[in-house]
Amino acid sequence: MIIAGKNGFSTGAGIGIALGSAAAVILGLIFFCIIRRRRKTAAYAKSRDLKTPPSSASGATATTSAATTTTTNSSQSIPSYPYSITDLERGSSYFGAKVFSCSELEEATDNFNSSKQLGDGGFGAVYLGILRDGRIVAVKRLYENNFKRIEQFMNEVEILTKLQHPNLVKLYGCTSRQSRELLLVYEYIPNGTVADHLHNRQPNSCLLPWPVRLSIAIETAGALAYLHASDVIHRDVKSNNILLDNNFRVKVADFGLSRLFPTDVTHVSTAPQGTPGYVDPDYFQCYKLTDKSDVYSFGVVLIELISGLEAVDTSRHRHDINLSNMATNKIQNGALNELVDPSLGFEKDYAVRNMVTSVAELAFRCVQQDRDMRPTMKEVLEILRETKDSNLGTSKAKVVDIRIADDAALLKKDSPSLSPDDSGTDKWVSSSNPSSSF
Repeated sequence: MIIAGKNGFSTGAGIGIALGSAAAVILGLIFFCIIRRRRKTAAYAKSRDLKTPPSSASGATATTSAATTTTTNSSQSIPSYPYSITDLERGSSYFGAKVFSCSELEEATDNFNSSKQLGDGGFGAVYLGILRDGRIVAVKRLYENNFKRIEQFMNEVEILTKLQHPNLVKLYGCTSRQSRELLLVYEYIPNGTVADHLHNRQPNSCLLPWPVRLSIAIETAGALAYLHASDVIHRDVKSNNILLDNNFRVKVADFGLSRLFPTDVTHVSTAPQGTPGYVDPDYFQCYKLTDKSDVYSFGVVLIELISGLEAVDTSRHRHDINLSNMATNKIQNGALNELVDPSLGFEKDYAVRNMVTSVAELAFRCVQQDRDMRPTMKEVLEILRETKDSNLGTSKAKVVDIRIADDAALLKKDSPSLSPDDSGTDKWVSSSNPSSSF
């Protein structure tokens, strides 16, 4: 028999208290671990935020996650920064761009009223807005807040704030990644796009005379040459992305598909890139876009400027649905006059005929299937400027008259005149298949 005395009671009570205390400690540890784990998860999510530039105070240098900063002969290169807790959370700017709140931009666009919508693209819609300081802006509203959209968002902010050129659209600011929407705020360009005017897509569109079209070509080429010199490929060059101000000056827009490309790394992308009708056909062979891909797309824009026709039109004959194919066929068959917009005065104005012919020759070179046969954007810019100057009498370059006869031969500027027996079309033989479509 066990008799519970005073000491026995005290011992039992002590054991109970000890067990209770141990249980409390264990529960506390479990609760602490849960809280700590949640905090780690939140910190990890924040660590994937927008890239933070190096601190100017500390002079620290950020390392890149996939490649080192590329430096070219053009002197300007653009670094890539790793994901980290961002300045967007701590301050009011990111790479020099102002950080706006969603509520401020909702107010500016009347809560993204459909009547304020200026355009709609693959990554988002653009709305007209008026900021509290009175500035009229264009607000791009990205469709989905997923990783791919965030990557594009960061890319556009980084590139646009670092590149400064009179013919590139200016970025005023953006929202934080922590905002419920990803928004970009641009300067508002009031006169629509080149496509609007060429294809009569808006009420205030007007016929563009040849001098204006040539200036558009020169300014666009200048902006693209600047991008390439800065190791940036636009990746979506098209007439819809060439904005015009009230003086018909160019502002190249939409860097959503832009990507910094290191000169010593081969990048392979399996995702579709660009817009049908403008996409480099070589892309479907090697799945790589280069600066020569922009050259091809710009060649299509040149053909649009010459012809006034759309890059893709399913109402045309099946061999002519793609404008670059159509232009190649017309040029090779000596029928450039059938391609040219009748409003340009190609048949009557000698100077226009010479300039249009020169630009057509350049466009033909730009849309070659073999990218090695295409000129660089720097060369394209030089040729366009020379074409303009030659008409003004300020260049020594010789412009040869192009016979608009049955052969309609297109000549290089310094080539001798052809004899009546020469067809003069050998130099126009394309490496592409005229009937191919992409």
